[in-house]
Amino acid sequence: MKIPLFTYLKDFFVSQRLFGAGIVAKDLVQADLLFQELIRDRKIPGLAVTVIKDGDTVLQKGYGHADLETKRRIDPRHTMFRVASVSKPIAAVALAQMVEEGLVDLDASFYDYVPYYPKKQYDFTLRQLAGHTAGIRGYQGKEHGLNKPYSIKDSIEIFKDSDLLFEPGTSYHYNSFDWVLVSLAMQEASGVPFDVYVREKVLKPLKMGHTTAEDANKSYPRAATFYSKNRIGFRKAIPVNNWYKLAGGGFLSTSEDIAIFGKAQLEKKVTDENTWCQFITSQTINGNPTYYGLGWQVSQDHKGRPFYGHVGNGVGGYSNLFVYPKQGVVFSILVNCTNPEIQKELDHIVDVILENLMG
Repeated sequence: MKIPLFTYLKDFFVSQRLFGAGIVAKDLVQADLLFQELIRDRKIPGLAVTVIKDGDTVLQKGYGHADLETKRRIDPRHTMFRVASVSKPIAAVALAQMVEEGLVDLDASFYDYVPYYPKKQYDFTLRQLAGHTAGIRGYQGKEHGLNKPYSIKDSIEIFKDSDLLFEPGTSYHYNSFDWVLVSLAMQEASGVPFDVYVREKVLKPLKMGHTTAEDANKSYPRAATFYSKNRIGFRKAIPVNNWYKLAGGGFLSTSEDIAIFGKAQLEKKVTDENTWCQFITSQTINGNPTYYGLGWQVSQDHKGRPFYGHVGNGVGGYSNLFVYPKQGVVFSILVNCTNPEIQKELDHIVDVILENLMG
C-alpha cells in the first residue's frame, strides 16, 4: 500500500523533532505538547520525564532549563534534581532489605534500636513510623528549610521533645520526621551509615549511577539550579541542608534513574515478594485505608487504576514517581522548582499517556 507523501513527510519531521531531543513514541505526541505548555506558560523552569512501558522507554525528554541564567538545557539522563519525598520509596527498599537480613523487625519497638530517644506516653514501632501512624509531628514554621549541618542522630533535637499527636496506630499523619527516625534506627541496627547502606544495597545493584545523597559541602555540576516561584517569576531557592533527612527527602537523582528504580519494583528485582507486599499494601486505621504503605503511597487514580509511588515537594524540587503494575508502566517526572502547583496538569498528562499506551 502506498503511503501518501504528505503523511510520510509529516511523520518524518515529527519523529526527527522529537527523537532529536529525546525519546517520544509517536502515540505520545499529545503528552509531549502538554509538557511543552508547562514551560511555555512559565509554570515551571524545567522538567525531566521518563516513562517505561513493559520494560521499554517510550518517553524520555527534558523540557525548559536546568539553569535559567545560562540557558543550560535539561538532560533526562544526566540532570540531577532534588527528588524530595520520592526519597522515601528509596529508603523503603533499603529498609525492606534490612528486614530480610534480620537486622530489624518492623513490629519491634523503636526504642529497641534507639534507646536514647526520649520516652513518650506510648510506645511505637518501625512499621508505624514507616507508615506514618506513629503520631510523630511534622514540620513547624521554617523547619522544612533548615540550613544546618545536622547528622541524622543530631537532628532529632528538632522534634524529640514534642509529644505524640495521637496514640500510635489510631490515626495517620504524614511527615518526614518519621523517616528520620527510621533511618536512625537502621543506622543503629546495622552499624552502617544510612547513606552508605542505601548506596551499597539499593543504588549500586540497580545501577542508579546518578543518584546520591545530597551533601551541602559538595558541588554537583550536573545538578539543576533549584528555584522557587513567586508572582513575578522564578528565583533561586533558599539554601537548605537536607543531609539529616535523606530518608524522608534528601536524595538527588535523574528522571532516568528514578524510572529504573520504579521498573525494578515492577520486576520484583529488589526484595522478596512476601516482604515487599507489606510495603506496597495500604495501612488501615479502624478498617479504613490510609492509602499509604511503608514509604509508598498506595492508591488509585481517578479512573480506578491502582498504582503505588510517591509525590515529592521540597525546597527547589518537585517530583512524581508512579508505578502502574497492571499496565506495566512507570512514570518519573522531576521539576527544579518548589511546589509549582501543577499536580492537576501532571495527573492529566499521566492519564493521557496511559490512555494512549493502553489503546
